[in-house]
Amino acid sequence: MRLIQVFVPSEDRDAVRETLSEMDVQFVFVDADGRRDGRLANVPVPSGAVETVLERLYDAGLGEDTYTVVTDVDRANVPDVEEMTDRYVEGPKGERGASHAEIRERAEDLTPDTATYLAFAIASAIVAVGGLLLDSAIVIVGAMVIAPFAGSTLSASVGAVISDREMVVDSATSQVAGLVVAYVGAIAMSVFLRRSGFVPPTLDIGRIGQVGAFVTPNLLTLVIAIFAGFAGALALATDLPVSLAGVAVAAAIVPAAAVAGIGTAWGEPIVIAGAVVLLLMNIVFINLTAYLTLIALGYRSSVIRNVRENAAVSLRTGAYAVIVLLFLVVVAVTAVGTYQHLVFEQQVNDDVQAVLDDPEYGSLELAGVATEYNDASAFSDDVSVTVTVGRSSGLEHDGLADELWTEMSAETDRSVSVDVRFVDYQRAAAVGDADDGRGAWWQVDERLPLSSRPSLA
Repeated sequence: MRLIQVFVPSEDRDAVRETLSEMDVQFVFVDADGRRDGRLANVPVPSGAVETVLERLYDAGLGEDTYTVVTDVDRANVPDVEEMTDRYVEGPKGERGASHAEIRERAEDLTPDTATYLAFAIASAIVAVGGLLLDSAIVIVGAMVIAPFAGSTLSASVGAVISDREMVVDSATSQVAGLVVAYVGAIAMSVFLRRSGFVPPTLDIGRIGQVGAFVTPNLLTLVIAIFAGFAGALALATDLPVSLAGVAVAAAIVPAAAVAGIGTAWGEPIVIAGAVVLLLMNIVFINLTAYLTLIALGYRSSVIRNVRENAAVSLRTGAYAVIVLLFLVVVAVTAVGTYQHLVFEQQVNDDVQAVLDDPEYGSLELAGVATEYNDASAFSDDVSVTVTVGRSSGLEHDGLADELWTEMSAETDRSVSVDVRFVDYQRAAAVGDADDGRGAWWQVDERLPLSSRPSLA
């Protein structure tokens, strides 16, 4: 509930009283000791009805610059409040979501002013670059916390369901500006670290675990994007903490933008292409999922009805049509490319498992399967697959790469190159287990940095 306290001059008292009575809104006039002759109207209304009531009072002749205070009400006994909500609160049916006015305000509150927004975008990208090159998940999470992209990303979905075209346009503009600034900031940070010697210029960034996780779309990154959009929309429409949802949104945006900047600084078009595709996929699915979540919560957009009723040939209408068409094209291309790669990834995993099920490779332990593009085209058929397996020292499996390549080439229609990375380990039998060969073991690979070596198991 909200309490509207508005000063009503004596000459407007009858008009205000009549308007509030026509709206069946409860109100009380109290004496006001001010410089002008008049009284103070106390009007308790549902949260989403504040703007409607004020607009009706202004239409009745009350000055828009009159003294007005709107406060939260913890407890109120107001007759017929449910009927008032049904009449004047525009929003989802039932009690599952906030009103249009509230959800608009929450989305706007998430986006700081332009200068602050761009400053936080640069800061989050710079911190993310440091975390990625350090291969530190903790630092990357810190970048997500300070990222400002939640408001600019979710506002588009909110604007779509409440038919606020200006909010949709502002959201799209903010998203583009924020991502460009974050990308430029990531490039600047990466170039500085490389040329200053803090990071070796010959570093193979594709081998860094955190960087490699954000260069190729996969099922898990798609799930992150979908549920980030879901969490963000749910937080906006309910009383859930919106700040936590902001971290979820940033998780799908900041690392990918930072990886694109790192790839640019190192001159790696494959890394750039993979990160951009992943970033594009995340942005599209966050916006789409947030919109569908709001629809599922009971919000009903009147965009289609407004277009049907107010359609007219004009420059503005043409511009909106072009924007919508471009968005649909981006959604379609992203969805098709993502689906194709996810299907390929699943097939590769099945093929690797099928080969390793052969008794000849029974001593090998699968540690990971990674796929990445071999050129700058995200939709290319030329894909590289890296399979990492653990083996006991002294064992040889020279034909594993060829056998994996044969299996994948037969099951997929892509040009595939296969790399096999062996992580050798030595095994020492525990006391009492010498007969069956089982026991404690450790593994050492001199080719890997100390931070990447497997720990005791």
